[in-house]
Amino acid sequence: MDLNAAVWRKSSRSGDNGGQCVEVATNLPGVIAVRDSKDPDGPKLLFAPAEWSAFIGGVKVGDFDR
Repeated sequence: MDLNAAVWRKSSRSGDNGGQCVEVATNLPGVIAVRDSKDPDGPKLLFAPAEWSAFIGGVKVGDFDR
């Protein structure tokens, strides 16, 4: 998939943590793209919008807290 049109953004909660963040592009039709902010030319993960929504929902309710 061509990701040249992706508009990448970091979480507003990223803060100043030395660049250890993920960036998300939600402007692409039918896909959510995720990349490592330290390696913007590296690999990207692609998710269907429903998968991404389920993941974000799980984060919000603490499903991934230790």
